[in-house]
Amino acid sequence: MPTPDVWAAAALYEPYIGRWSRLVAQQFVPWLDIDPEALWIDVGCGTGALTATILQLAAPKRVEGVDSSPDYVGYARARIDDRRADFRVADARTLPQANASNNAAVSGLSLNFIREPIAAVREMLRVVRPETGVVAAYVWDYADRMDLIRYFWNAAVELDPGAGPLDEGVRFPICNAPALADLFASVGLHDVVVRAFDAPTHFRDYDDYWSPFLGGQGPAPGYAMSLSDEHRLRLRDRIRSLLPVRKDGSIDLIARAWAVRGRRAAE
Repeated sequence: MPTPDVWAAAALYEPYIGRWSRLVAQQFVPWLDIDPEALWIDVGCGTGALTATILQLAAPKRVEGVDSSPDYVGYARARIDDRRADFRVADARTLPQANASNNAAVSGLSLNFIREPIAAVREMLRVVRPETGVVAAYVWDYADRMDLIRYFWNAAVELDPGAGPLDEGVRFPICNAPALADLFASVGLHDVVVRAFDAPTHFRDYDDYWSPFLGGQGPAPGYAMSLSDEHRLRLRDRIRSLLPVRKDGSIDLIARAWAVRGRRAAE
């Protein structure tokens, strides 16, 4: 059986998903339209892709990143040298921040991996200010246009139907527009809006696409590394046969994310 999702080697996550997360974050942060000098919390900050984008584009007073993985927190802390940023290890379901202590609580690509996403969203709601506080998140469109992962699972399930339940498009039913809107509305957020952001994912060759799956970080790489060498090579070759490879060997795909935002009501 495949091993559980692994989030312990941030340097291996970066070439797999981190580089594409940054492209979505560059669209997501301006969409939120948060005033300068705001206080932010980045829940499930991972390697710091979203935190770094907030620092770059939103002129915050402070961004506090929290993540349950000590390795990822250490990675982000070591690579983001900015006095406005701080990182700590914490559970998204029990945030260490005080009530109404932030202007914005955001989460990039982590909400679906939290065991109780509704508990995390409630906590994000708790730590933003009434009336003006914004809660927002984005997740991959696993079931449709997160192409690099969609091609992987289409091939994996074709070769091994038993892998079907491991497919993120199946595992994460909140990763679509109606489910995200319902989740945010269910905790009492107002003015809930959902939209898609598409990021181009360019791979210089097939190795650039395939190698990150050998890092073992996340569901698809975890499944790939659980296979025997023979079966992993079969999977590699089957994916290659399905991808739209150009004459020069490069591959251009789309990584679509669903983003959702809502506002805390006045008290």
